Amino acid sequence: MFALADCNNFFVSCERVFRPDLEGRPVVVLSNNDGCAIARSNEAKKLGVKMGQPMFEFRHLIESGAVTVFSSNFSLYGDMSRRVQMTLSRFAPAIEVYSIDESFIDLRGMSPDTDFDRWAKNVSRECRRCTGIPVSVGVSPTKTLAKIASKLCKQYPATRGGCWMHRKQDVEKVLRTFPIEDIWGIGRRYSKRFKGYFGMNTAWDFYTRDESWVSSEMGIGGVRIWKELHGMPCIEFEDTEQAKKQIMISRTFAKEITDPDDLSAHVSMFCAMAVEKLRKQGSCCGSVTTFITTNRFHKDSGRSQFESRLTQFPTATDSTIEINAAVMRTLQEMFRKGYGYKRAGVVLGDIIQADKVQMAFFDDVDRERHARLMSVMDSINRRDGRNTIGVASQSLDGIKMNREHLSPCYTTDWNDIPVVHC
Repeated sequence: MFALADCNNFFVSCERVFRPDLEGRPVVVLSNNDGCAIARSNEAKKLGVKMGQPMFEFRHLIESGAVTVFSSNFSLYGDMSRRVQMTLSRFAPAIEVYSIDESFIDLRGMSPDTDFDRWAKNVSRECRRCTGIPVSVGVSPTKTLAKIASKLCKQYPATRGGCWMHRKQDVEKVLRTFPIEDIWGIGRRYSKRFKGYFGMNTAWDFYTRDESWVSSEMGIGGVRIWKELHGMPCIEFEDTEQAKKQIMISRTFAKEITDPDDLSAHVSMFCAMAVEKLRKQGSCCGSVTTFITTNRFHKDSGRSQFESRLTQFPTATDSTIEINAAVMRTLQEMFRKGYGYKRAGVVLGDIIQADKVQMAFFDDVDRERHARLMSVMDSINRRDGRNTIGVASQSLDGIKMNREHLSPCYTTDWNDIPVVHC
């Protein structure tokens, strides 16, 4: 058995923990720079606020008081996620943190006589009691079915936060009405194709297809999904944090940037942040992609631009100096005078473990010296705070964003700790 613990409307729930007056009221959490909706309460969904919808399209709901909005407070959300994970760790042998609001739980070490329905409800209740976050816990023989079971908890309050779905007749009953696009791993492209060409609308339509048909349409990945729906575990449980195969740091700017030096300072900072993450997981990268884009809502189409450049390194590296130099060269090539840039980013690719790097024959970089320097930079920034020290082209002032509706950092800043007045 596997379980999936999924925090309900997580970002909204984090805000409600410290604002209980918002329970039962429409709440929306906005993306960076207060751009669009990235989390919505059920009440906000009923008002028609869509995921990813720009804020200006539902501003009238905010101004009328019908919807309460918050700027994204990732310091708070990250800490609340950690607290949920700590609570979950009391109930199972191993946990795989899948995302900030989802965790898989390995139940294979537990007694086969365990009443998993009661166990799931108990876990959900304890998470709410200890953290204030409502959590849906689905239990099933495979990860894919566990995700479906957790969705049932959200749809049916009678489950009281926990659902054990294991009998074949129960699984088939659920799959007959479960939307095909909501199956973990199917995705938008496949679901659109299946609906348009084959008239497949539900998980049951996919479940009842032959394995050979699934293999011809989707390959080995689709067969794994099909087998998981049939109760055969095919997706491995990973209870250790896996090194990322790609690292991206990008931001949307509060105002369009037209000055090349200002843009370079921001992109250089993104590069430093990405490479710091690279070193933290003990990896090196073989390539870096730099991209810049203008405002896609700009009325003057002649002033629109999206460009990216890929730089390959002869020897995989984790040096901020080496990678930043490549980023600055490509940025200089892409920048156009007179254009206003709204978004930029850096993507590190071809990532391998640092101890697996193969040196280029004519490599002329003093890598030992770079390694010592990066170690000193990281230790200073850990001790004295991020951006205490960096490369010359880098902005050390942090990323300035529009966050007009930011809530206090109740659990991560001494100045924002709630005070009770008797």
